[in-house]
Order: sequence, then structure tokens, then C-alpha cells
Amino acid sequence: MKTVDISGKAPSRRAAAAEGRLSLRAETLRAIREGKVRKGDPFKVAESAALLAVKKTPELIPHCHHVPISSISVDFFIEGTDVVCECEVKANYATGVEMDALTGAAIALLTVWDMVKYIEKDGDGQYPTTSIHGLRVTRKSKEAL
Repeated sequence: MKTVDISGKAPSRRAAAAEGRLSLRAETLRAIREGKVRKGDPFKVAESAALLAVKKTPELIPHCHHVPISSISVDFFIEGTDVVCECEVKANYATGVEMDALTGAAIALLTVWDMVKYIEKDGDGQYPTTSIHGLRVTRKSKEAL
């Protein structure tokens, strides 16, 4: 097994954005909006988790290269019964950053779930309606330096 050889590729300005959704109960969304989640603000903690995840992507996904990230942005909003996370990553490098953006969004949503799971559980300790879905790359770009 080996990684893709990118040594012959010229660096370029790369950007990628990814989003994912976490379906939550109305009670949980209300607790988030009202700042009543016991562990604190899920979006602030999840933002930090996403930043760390983006930087650690090559440690988690074997074929990803260590990319010198120049910018990461993470945004959250509530749409219907979903928390939506958008993660954008930028770098000047010879390979893209879409896996890094996907990793950031996924870990952010897992962090929100972890912080609100006590509200989401049913009487049997299960999560009948909670789900992460729609994880996808929403855009990517490449420009010559």
C-alpha cells in the first residue's frame, strides 16, 4: 500500500466546504437555543473539536496527506429539526482539502450529539430519532498561485 505521489504537482490555492446535519428533538433544540445544555454551549465546543479534527485528518484517514492548512471556518445554524454544520478549509498545497472539511463537519456534529445525548435518549436509553445525515462536500476550488 502507498499514498498517491503528489511530488510532481504544483501547489495551488485550494478550498473545500462540507456540511452535515444532525436531527434532534424539539426539546433538545430548545435547550441549545436557550443556553440550557448542561455541558455548555455545544456549538462553541463543537467548533473547537472541528478545528482539531481538520488538523488531525491524516492521522484518521490513512491515505490523506499532511496538508499545511491556512484557514478553517466552522458555522452552525438550526434548520427545522436539524443542526447544520458547515466547515470550510483552505490551503496552498498540491492536493485538495475536501476530506479535511468533511472530517471537521463530522466531528463537530458528533460533538454536538455527545453534549446533548442526555436529552435525546428515550426511556430505554436509545436514540430513536437522532441521526447524522447529509454529510457532503458542498464546494471545492483550485486556483493557480
